[in-house]
Amino acid sequence: MKAINVGIIGVSGYTGLELVKMLLNHPRFILTYCANTEGETSLSNLHPALFGVCDLGVEKVDLDRAAQMCELIFLALPHKTAMNTAKGLLDRGVKIVDLSADYRLNRENYETFYCEHEDITNLEHAVYSIPELHGRIAEGARLVANPGCHVTATLMALAPFLNHIDTTQPIFVDSKTGVSGAGKSPTSGVHYVNVNDNINCYNIIKHRHAIEIEQHASLLCGNDVKVTFVPSLVPMTRGMLACVYATLKSDVQSDECMAKFYEGQPFVRVRTAPPHTKMTAGTNFADVYATRHGNALVAMCAIDNLMRGASSQAMVNANIMMGLDESLGIPVIAYVP
Repeated sequence: MKAINVGIIGVSGYTGLELVKMLLNHPRFILTYCANTEGETSLSNLHPALFGVCDLGVEKVDLDRAAQMCELIFLALPHKTAMNTAKGLLDRGVKIVDLSADYRLNRENYETFYCEHEDITNLEHAVYSIPELHGRIAEGARLVANPGCHVTATLMALAPFLNHIDTTQPIFVDSKTGVSGAGKSPTSGVHYVNVNDNINCYNIIKHRHAIEIEQHASLLCGNDVKVTFVPSLVPMTRGMLACVYATLKSDVQSDECMAKFYEGQPFVRVRTAPPHTKMTAGTNFADVYATRHGNALVAMCAIDNLMRGASSQAMVNANIMMGLDESLGIPVIAYVP
């Protein structure tokens, strides 16, 4: 079978590293191009864990060279930088899986919560894809917007019940994330002495992922969905647990509803007890669970924030995009203990 040459722009961070690790074992994708803003280094210099494994050079971003070398490119760049890079690559015929927020929202929501959008044409045809919720919508797409981590975990907990909850009543989301979600750059907020033995909530209600949850939950069910979103930073390296609290309007068995909704989905495991984040570390699995107390619903989803919340979901979307089996190259063994 024909190999597909792919690249990564923004390879320096944690999500870039996870993409490299998967691509090195992918049966169809060949990693041929890696770039960041500086260049003149190698993967093993950027990520010492790759020493003796992969010493591919890392170049300064050159869109012409990237287009010559790659059929598909993953963008692991900050918002706004990503859209400018994506536009140039799309104009050169390259397919894109974008891990930033630049193509996840409609124009109004994006410009309210981020900045002026500079690529409206491509925004209008970008495909937003959580495969279990959107099917193979990414197949044949030129541009896939990879969902946010908090959004993925929240929507996967919430989606089975969107037609069974009272959306006029408050929906609360409590989502806890590991420190790697803050990125690789050191800041006071992720300093060891501030994170260790500590849990803190941040950007309560106004977090940018709240509008992404609302926009895409509303699209899934055809109703106006509003959430009160509370993210928390917890002292662990990786992992995410989203807990959703809502009011049921119909008499459904929560566990049966969850199991039926995700029947046959290879990367969703319906648990009979609340999942632990460690169960999904290093994998694309989403472990879900639901229970009820009267008409009060509690639904939850555990994922690896760097994997299902970013890189492995991006790889699944790339597989679908190129007409491949979604499971190719996707890790399934968790990092335990």
